Amino acid sequence: MATFDTISGREIKPFYTAGDLPNPNGSDGAPGVPGVPGAFPFTRGIHADMYRGRLWTMRQFAGFGSAEDTNQRFRFLLDKGQTGLSVAFDMPTLMGLDSDDPRARGEVGRLGVAIDCAADMQRLFDSIDLARVSTSMTINAPAPILMAFYLVAAERQGIAWDKLGGTLQNDTLKEFHAQNEFVFPPEPSVRLAVDVIEFCARHAPRWHPVSISGYHIREAGSTAGQELAFTLIDGIEYVERALQRGLKIDDFAPRLSFFFNAHNEFFEEIAKFRAARRIWARRMRDHYGAKNEASWRLRFHAQTAGCSLQAQQPGVNLIRVAYQAMAAVLGGCQSLHTNSMDETLSLPTEESVTLALRTQQVLAHETGVTSTADPLGGSYYVEALTDELEKEAETYFARIAEMGGVVRCVESGYFRREIASAAARYQREVESRKRVIVGVNDFIEPPQPIPTHKADPSVEPGQIERLRTLKAQRDPAKVAAALDRIRASAAGSQNLMPAFIDAARLEVTVGEMMSALADVLGRYKQTAGWW
Repeated sequence: MATFDTISGREIKPFYTAGDLPNPNGSDGAPGVPGVPGAFPFTRGIHADMYRGRLWTMRQFAGFGSAEDTNQRFRFLLDKGQTGLSVAFDMPTLMGLDSDDPRARGEVGRLGVAIDCAADMQRLFDSIDLARVSTSMTINAPAPILMAFYLVAAERQGIAWDKLGGTLQNDTLKEFHAQNEFVFPPEPSVRLAVDVIEFCARHAPRWHPVSISGYHIREAGSTAGQELAFTLIDGIEYVERALQRGLKIDDFAPRLSFFFNAHNEFFEEIAKFRAARRIWARRMRDHYGAKNEASWRLRFHAQTAGCSLQAQQPGVNLIRVAYQAMAAVLGGCQSLHTNSMDETLSLPTEESVTLALRTQQVLAHETGVTSTADPLGGSYYVEALTDELEKEAETYFARIAEMGGVVRCVESGYFRREIASAAARYQREVESRKRVIVGVNDFIEPPQPIPTHKADPSVEPGQIERLRTLKAQRDPAKVAAALDRIRASAAGSQNLMPAFIDAARLEVTVGEMMSALADVLGRYKQTAGWW
């Protein structure tokens, strides 16, 4: 007999009735009543009119080659109707290495844009008004340094920091769970993240200083429930550390943001987003005593599931992405990236990225899903799933607390083992054909070659030469003094952002600043206990 369950392994009943509706704690009023959009606990959305008043920000993650190459792609996307920019950095930048570092060889500008210094950041946004565009930067271990570059680039445009709007990912905790782009140990990594939260609360109040990310947790193979729980518990950890720093909850909580995966299991994904808002609202108001309603509202960016894209029959990826994007919108996202169909083969071409953006535009303007807030609210199935996911997350929260908290669970490898177990179960289901993947284990067709983006081989030597010229033109004594200040600040307890900004103004590079930090903080290595 066939079995029916979600990608996460959640059993699906043949049908749902009022008897499956949420318990009283899961509603805004009477049992089974999901409440209204824009009202605590925001199960149905953070705004009363949702997309009737304003559409989500349409972003396409972009970055390759030099700063000039990516600037050209940014302008192309803005001309096509994109409403926010999202920067993809190359692997050396993500790991805090300069382009001339031997460890960066062969990777400069290949999987993202190469940014070594504030001058590169300035070129990246040449002729793009940073006071008018919302920018998202996906970077973690060196995030405070890249933020310093961005602030200096804004200065050079004559733009005050309090006019800047956008988001810095800056979520190093999830790197230890899934993505592996960590440099420093967990404790100092969290300290650096909170430095940005504190600095932005005081000097860049429109900026989101952290995007607490479940996306990469899901890409590593987690279930929807694990993505929900591990993301929110990371967010709670940042809140706890900021409070310990002496910040008041309403001084920073309104600018915290989240980043979730929009996967294939349509209804489960919608329920996940709804449960996330509900859990966060209660935690902020009832546990931390936030008085500002903006502190209660969970805002999130969604990206369609890169791990669901297939190299076989890449045109089918357009269909997957469209359904995933609709789940994100029906779930109430504030910002959305839709993957391009060729991203399993290469960086996207202009044609494929345009189709990905057009997917959002058709969704927004032709399908009618924006006409009313939370159109699936009240569905027996969706409300039951929302309640189940909330309970699963709360169970994880209790277990993590019993094990000593987030950092202790990172060090013991708990998060990784949970994710690896879920990933292995899913892979077994695919290999046994219990779970059908169109074009991979069923409905197979001969390969269909498509045009792909080609990396420019001249980018790496050109970037290295420009970096060497810049380093030769600087005042060595001033650079050395700036790096000494970073070391001294890291050894103490003061916020490191002012030291990073002063160094950025002198064109001190990301690799130089990261090395200075490592002199004090050390570098983190995985241990066998993680597995």
